[in-house]
Amino acid sequence: MKVVEKFISINGEGQKAGALAVFIRFKGCNISCSYCDTAWANEDICEYEEMSPGEIADYVKSTGIKLATLTGGEPLLQPEIPELIEALKDAGVEVEIETNGSVDIGPFCNENRPIFTMDYKLPSSGCEQYMLTENFRLLTGADTVKMVCADVGDMERVKEIIEEYDLAGRCEVLLSPVFGKMDPARMVEYMAENKMNDVRMQLQMHKVIWNPDEKGV
Repeated sequence: MKVVEKFISINGEGQKAGALAVFIRFKGCNISCSYCDTAWANEDICEYEEMSPGEIADYVKSTGIKLATLTGGEPLLQPEIPELIEALKDAGVEVEIETNGSVDIGPFCNENRPIFTMDYKLPSSGCEQYMLTENFRLLTGADTVKMVCADVGDMERVKEIIEEYDLAGRCEVLLSPVFGKMDPARMVEYMAENKMNDVRMQLQMHKVIWNPDEKGV
């Protein structure tokens, strides 16, 4: 498995925001969002460490942290993700997967099911056409759909998606402004104007605490 980063920090977003986690960041992604903040991990020249699922699980277990966040890039592109999930669960570690919404999560919804924090890419991302909406029916209350908004047009699309798929009735729905582009106050205003009672706004906590471009946090 192609690991480009492994470190301990707090989760910056999702239902586990603020909780300590061991982050395992994998190389490579199948889409390219306009606002991607880890594009370096998707470049061919990005260096990585080849690790087996067992080696990753041993590292996570050695930290004493009980939550592992698998991220990228797109972690579900790694062929050995099922073995890694099983190894982490066997080690008593809770597993969260941050996925971009374009990969089928069905094969991972079994007895070793992880928590999913799944994106829905809005128009400003340039990648909405890749979203696999069939995934929505597999989500539970433990999962999150995260929508990153760059402008009011994105917010209007959020409303449509929530209503069409009854998302707020299936899972947690979180809205985040693109860092440095959409004013969080404008997002709050839009939410109030449109009575968006069943969603929450969430800032990327790690970008508030540390330099937004800092790695390993």
